[in-house]
Amino acid sequence: MALAEDFDRAIASLPPDWTHLDLDLRILDEERYVDAATILVQINAQPYSRHDWHWRLQVAHEFGHAAAPETVRGTLHLLDEEGMEGELALRDVRVGRVEVTQMWGRPESVRQEFRRRRAQ
Repeated sequence: MALAEDFDRAIASLPPDWTHLDLDLRILDEERYVDAATILVQINAQPYSRHDWHWRLQVAHEFGHAAAPETVRGTLHLLDEEGMEGELALRDVRVGRVEVTQMWGRPESVRQEFRRRRAQ
């Protein structure tokens, strides 16, 4: 199974208000670890030093300090194109968090739009 398809399946299984998820990634051919690492640097994949899995991927839905889902999917698609087989494991999902933004001095229309977009 392609890594990008696995990622799409994992995203589709999440509730609509998910905000952050952690994935573990392992490639099957460890000889290509360095090649995979040079591609995964685009999404700030964090390597494990002594673990069964090779990298931890952090994904943010609409805000936060992690890679966007579109970027993660594109990067995993690059691994697929290079013929690197592997597997993904969903480790943690956070739902229901709302971005905190200072609204002082902003017009009411901006405040309403912010609430509408981030409604839970």
